[in-house]
Amino acid sequence: MTEIAKLGEFGLIKHLTKELPQGQSTTIKGVGDDCAVLKSVDGKNLLLTSDMLMEGIHFDLQYTPLQHLGYKAAMANLSDVYAMNGKPTQLLVNLAISGRFAVEDVEALYSGIRLACKKHDVDIVGGDISTSLTGLAISITCVGEATEGEVVYRSGAKSTDLLCVSGNLGAAYMGLQLMEREKHIFNSRPSTEAEAAQPDFSGREYLLERLLKPEARRDVVESLRAAGIRPTAMIDVSDGLSSEVMHICEASGVGARIYEERLPLDYQTAVAAEEFNMNVSTCALNGGDDYELLFTVPLTAHEAVSQIPDVRIIGHITPAEQGRMLVSRDGQEFELKAQGWPTE
Repeated sequence: MTEIAKLGEFGLIKHLTKELPQGQSTTIKGVGDDCAVLKSVDGKNLLLTSDMLMEGIHFDLQYTPLQHLGYKAAMANLSDVYAMNGKPTQLLVNLAISGRFAVEDVEALYSGIRLACKKHDVDIVGGDISTSLTGLAISITCVGEATEGEVVYRSGAKSTDLLCVSGNLGAAYMGLQLMEREKHIFNSRPSTEAEAAQPDFSGREYLLERLLKPEARRDVVESLRAAGIRPTAMIDVSDGLSSEVMHICEASGVGARIYEERLPLDYQTAVAAEEFNMNVSTCALNGGDDYELLFTVPLTAHEAVSQIPDVRIIGHITPAEQGRMLVSRDGQEFELKAQGWPTE
């Protein structure tokens, strides 16, 4: 028997779906991107994406408010649609709830989902609710649309393309480290002391916001469109920068060079990484939950993309034989590695 850990998350997905037939003429793109793409009408393509969040794996309710959890669950799906250069339009929400939750708890969760949908003009159009014996599970499916010919896949990157990313990286991961530390302190104290303990997050509010209330980057998609730039490949940064660069490289059949000195980092992220004795570049490369957009553009778009606010060029695409590499500040090259990929 083969252990799942040997394949990793993405290796398992590839193994299970490598021979899936696509017999429908309306299926343009199936498994292998942020969304499936289907033919629609009136010059539009239909985009479909789905994400599942499991209690104890993807979130910890000891420090995650239910309203924030709902908001984040919705944003994760909206981000996938924006990563295809599309516009999210509808949401289906499926919940599995254990007996320890009251109606008010579910209302709080749903209020977060509704807030995210209102912000992005998305309708909640259905779903399902079931009983769970093991905690809370959330599965959301998002429907979106994109103009035919304007969909951006992971597979379009070409050698010499510029590799760009929005926002900054690693902040959500450092927010998680802060929460986990305070949880450990809280749980290690006697019950009387724990109840009175109040963690002090002053000066770290941004890190917690990035963890608990991420924002899908519709603004970046709109700015690219306004500048007349259509990315050659795009993906959202949910599993860490290294993993997403590897996805683009594998889908496009190319290599990449990213430069450590070009990684966008917030000051609070750097301070927190030093406090935890962690390498801040490692946090940016492998942290995850950033929900920024990673994309490639032709070299000819260098000046135009440089003018877009909150977007940074972090490297470039190379021929596949040159590998997927990180260039350190002192010029050394290291192969990119990420969780969820097959182990050698």
